[in-house]
Amino acid sequence: MKPKIVLTYGTFDMFHIGHLNLLQRLSALGEKLIVAVSTDEFNTVKGKKTLIPYEQRAQIVSAIKGVDLVIPEENWEQKIDDIRNHNVDIFAMGNDWEGKFDFLSPYCKVVYLPRTEDISTTEIKKSLDLFLLENEVQL
Repeated sequence: MKPKIVLTYGTFDMFHIGHLNLLQRLSALGEKLIVAVSTDEFNTVKGKKTLIPYEQRAQIVSAIKGVDLVIPEENWEQKIDDIRNHNVDIFAMGNDWEGKFDFLSPYCKVVYLPRTEDISTTEIKKSLDLFLLENEVQL
């Protein structure tokens, strides 16, 4: 029997416990976990600014126990090709994306997992900005 292959996508900037929890849950869904990490160029297209360069983010994610392969996410349209090229059984994302990837269900099972409460990269960046402002720190 072929091992179940799980695929997810993310930026994984400022890696935190929410990222780790999600990757551990994703890994438990199958025998192989593929993580597509958004490139710096694609994040610019998405209107996101990352603090950590792609190569470092990809290296951090690839070092996580349970992650078997890291691939670049270069555009919105690559998901179906990635599913086909890697024989993916389960496409999974955090539930903040609920319903947004249901169009992939003809190609594989689509799953949305709960996020870790009270933590997100966006909130960490906002807290850091506030801290710098309150403490009159200039970078």
